[in-house]
Amino acid sequence: MTTQRTTTTPRSGALAPLAIPVFRALWIAVLVSNIGSWMQTVGAQWLLVDEHAAPVVVALVQTASSLPVLLIGIPAGVVGEFVDRRRLLIGVQAFQVVVGAAMTVLTATGSMTPALLLTVTFLLGSASALQLPAYQALVPEIVPRAAITDAAALSSVGVNVARAIGPALAGVVIAQLGVPFVFAANALSFALFLVVLVAWRGYQRPETRAEPFVDATRAGVRYVLHAGVVRRLLVQLAVFMVPANALWALLPLVANGPLGLSSGGYGLLLAAVGAGSVGGAFVMPAIRRRLGIGRVVGLTSVVFGAAMVVVALVPSLPVVLVALVIGGVAWIGVVTTLNGTVQAFLPAWVRARGLAVYQLVLFGSTAVGAALAGVVATPLGVVGVLAAAGVLTALGAGLLLVSGFPVLTDRQRAATPMPLSDVAFVPDDHAAATGETLVLLHWTVPAGSVDEFRARAARLGKSRRRTGARDWNLYRDAATGPDAWVEAFRVGSWQEHVDQHEVRQTGDDARMLEAVREVAGEPRVEHLVAVGVSSPSSSA
Repeated sequence: MTTQRTTTTPRSGALAPLAIPVFRALWIAVLVSNIGSWMQTVGAQWLLVDEHAAPVVVALVQTASSLPVLLIGIPAGVVGEFVDRRRLLIGVQAFQVVVGAAMTVLTATGSMTPALLLTVTFLLGSASALQLPAYQALVPEIVPRAAITDAAALSSVGVNVARAIGPALAGVVIAQLGVPFVFAANALSFALFLVVLVAWRGYQRPETRAEPFVDATRAGVRYVLHAGVVRRLLVQLAVFMVPANALWALLPLVANGPLGLSSGGYGLLLAAVGAGSVGGAFVMPAIRRRLGIGRVVGLTSVVFGAAMVVVALVPSLPVVLVALVIGGVAWIGVVTTLNGTVQAFLPAWVRARGLAVYQLVLFGSTAVGAALAGVVATPLGVVGVLAAAGVLTALGAGLLLVSGFPVLTDRQRAATPMPLSDVAFVPDDHAAATGETLVLLHWTVPAGSVDEFRARAARLGKSRRRTGARDWNLYRDAATGPDAWVEAFRVGSWQEHVDQHEVRQTGDDARMLEAVREVAGEPRVEHLVAVGVSSPSSSA
């Protein structure tokens, strides 16, 4: 495969990105890998159930696979922003092949203990956490801009096809051949993905300006902290995910206990969820267009919580299967709606880092929710805890009713470069170029417009912080007069301030600046660049 980015798609529609050879090969490889991962999860959980492990140990399989994102998610986003993404994925897949093979051998020889199983699961989760932001940021590089949404939807479909196939296939393999063969199949799925990546010869790393790791990390975190829309979406995600993950953590115990199912029956339950998720991926776009993002997230949260209550309280296989299919539709409605909204809202310069924070919240909530469910279920019982978690999941949707949902129409998210003004020279020595930069904007505000100016300036201040300002404030200039105001913000380096103007500003940011200009006119700008001064000697 030698195709780089395609600028046109041969056909339109939800399946159009599959006409691009590179995307199609990667999509199939990721699908197979996800199937293997689901098989591995089912095999690990069922191995512990067969050994009569405590509920908390069974639930910790979910935690062990999700916790790494909580620990390395943000650094992984920084790495994925600036390194050669193809090479990173090749290295991670090779590591997973080795770990998967070792897992197979240890299980086949009877050497796999619960502690070792959780450790190996944690290693595989760490590898997945490292590659996920890079892979998500890679997709927009190989499909046309107009097809990015369709490509993201296909990725969600692939994940949920794997959820439908993987558990059922694992149940059959466990029943016929045993758990070691499930782990071997997972290792082979990693190997297939590795072969596809090695065969892809045409990838060219995008040109990006290297940033110090710590500075790049701080910039990504700073953006999320000061982007109100992104914060609101992440809070909604966490409120849903923490209680909702009790279903995934405790479902094997429900299968083995109240429903009296074997590993094959447990796979059937997960396949029902997967089937509902696949169907939901196709119907949700039309539902979102009709109801809007906020109503879809609220409604599907309530439906998923109700499905959890039914699974917990009705020990009837047909009823539980129907509830899980409906729950699968609701699950995909919440997760893909929030994911797609965040992905579309994030500006290009911070997309991988922003998605890393999203994955941190997603998998961190999964780890915390699964661990809590397991710990509480040990003394209180699986049925009661699962039903209570379902009620909490539905109540979490009430957050939408209390605080509303961000209005995302008429937002301008494309980069809008703005040339630097009032710059007489460009710092040319290392100390000046890397030193802190203080920017002062002198505004003249008519007496009757002070309140409006302060309100608009406050919104502009948030924009400054999102794009790089480490601090920001508004001052009155007592020496000049009552109409003299000074906006001051500090950036980590001159180069980062240049990036604010050339790369990081979106149409929304430009609109906020223009709103202040409408009130206070054109400001006089000063740029003060720190050059570093040696401390005087003690004898001076």
